[in-house]
Amino acid sequence: MTDFKPSDLAQLERSRFSGYKANLDFYNGSQWAVKSKNRQLVFNYAKIAIDKITSYLMSGLNFAFEPLGTPVIASPAGAWQSPGRVNADIAKRAEDLIYQILDQNNCGELDYTTEIDSAILGDGCYKVTWDAVEKRVRITAPDVNGIYAWWAGDDLTRLYQVASRYQLSQSEVLMLYKKTVQKKTVQMTELWTAKDFILFMDNDIVDRKPNPYSFIPFIIYPNLRQPKQFWGVSDIPTLQEPQKELNRALSQLSRILEVSGNPIAVLEGVESSEDIQVRPGAVWNIPPDTKAYLLDLLQGGGIRLHIDYIDLVYRTIHDLSESPRAAYGGIQKELSGVALEVELQSLLQKVNRKRLVRTNVYKRRNEMILKLWAKFMREDLTQTSQRVCWGHVLPQDRARESQNEQLLVQSGVHSRRTAMDNLGVRDPELEFEKWMDERKRILQQNNDFKAQSTQGGARERNVAADMQAPL
Repeated sequence: MTDFKPSDLAQLERSRFSGYKANLDFYNGSQWAVKSKNRQLVFNYAKIAIDKITSYLMSGLNFAFEPLGTPVIASPAGAWQSPGRVNADIAKRAEDLIYQILDQNNCGELDYTTEIDSAILGDGCYKVTWDAVEKRVRITAPDVNGIYAWWAGDDLTRLYQVASRYQLSQSEVLMLYKKTVQKKTVQMTELWTAKDFILFMDNDIVDRKPNPYSFIPFIIYPNLRQPKQFWGVSDIPTLQEPQKELNRALSQLSRILEVSGNPIAVLEGVESSEDIQVRPGAVWNIPPDTKAYLLDLLQGGGIRLHIDYIDLVYRTIHDLSESPRAAYGGIQKELSGVALEVELQSLLQKVNRKRLVRTNVYKRRNEMILKLWAKFMREDLTQTSQRVCWGHVLPQDRARESQNEQLLVQSGVHSRRTAMDNLGVRDPELEFEKWMDERKRILQQNNDFKAQSTQGGARERNVAADMQAPL
């Protein structure tokens, strides 16, 4: 760390950053290698495929916290409480806090846009820090174009140093650091290790102190993991060639149809011609033994060959993106249940591969949040275990799914909480408490009605006995 110079970063990771730019340009529609005056159409299936897989991936993301161990905890008043109850309360408080902080940071939108970014570039990043002014946790997603990482040997999970670079304007520097600079923009570099933090402005150190968090507050993750590689793989490269070919084939077909709608006049045996125009009612004067006709580019069914080839490229794009036509809706046959799952099996497999990576990312982010909360708010909620609960990718029959969960609960296969997790209930504990409260009130009401009914019957029997008694 003592040998670190921000200027040295410009020589690192050049191929990675150039790949980022190429992928982003392709996603944004820059898909022709050479510009031409001729028509160059872009049918951006690469963008749609990434947006589609991200929508499926991020559906129904929830978190569930459970007690970790059962230590005996004393209450502030000195009375011993039930360990299970105390641990359950801690888990419930941790879960509520996580959702509160995620809502404060608008993580629904942040996670979606970060996922789009990682699918395009191949890598994603979160930064979890403490805002000392507002006294809350801040979650941001730095641009991976400014992220550098160093890891320990062959263990890709052990980052020992991270650098983050970004630009600030004159006004931003004055607002944040009370400094006046002459340049319009300056290059800021944050260097983090588990022990130290250094902030550079261009090549000058403006702040140096021990790491206030005792951990590196960055989560750097791949879109899809390359074996034995730290940086990930973008969804764009596999789609580039078929996407370019689709653009070329459709542009060519478009030009053919345009020319066919404005036919070319062909003269045979004519050395020179004047005023030969193709228009309704036009009369051409040509010498004897010559021929004149309109060039028909659609003659002989040649247009069918172009359409068949475009269909082939179109299917190739769906195969390589692992997003079958059924994922876009509008399939010609009605499918549901297992049949629809088989139809979308490639999409499901791709979503599951990505969720394997994202599950660990969101767990680590939640752990950082709880650590910061324990350190700065003196409320330790870290002694909990968590689960990332993903929503269903395919449309579900809610009635049938509810019946299945009911049978599993009644047979003791799993708990009501697990059933509610599977059904997408965000806060199973709160729902269970509401159910218990309703059940208690209903039972109380039934008992009250039963007592009134019993008393009413006794009065009726007494009246009947009085009427039958001798005078």
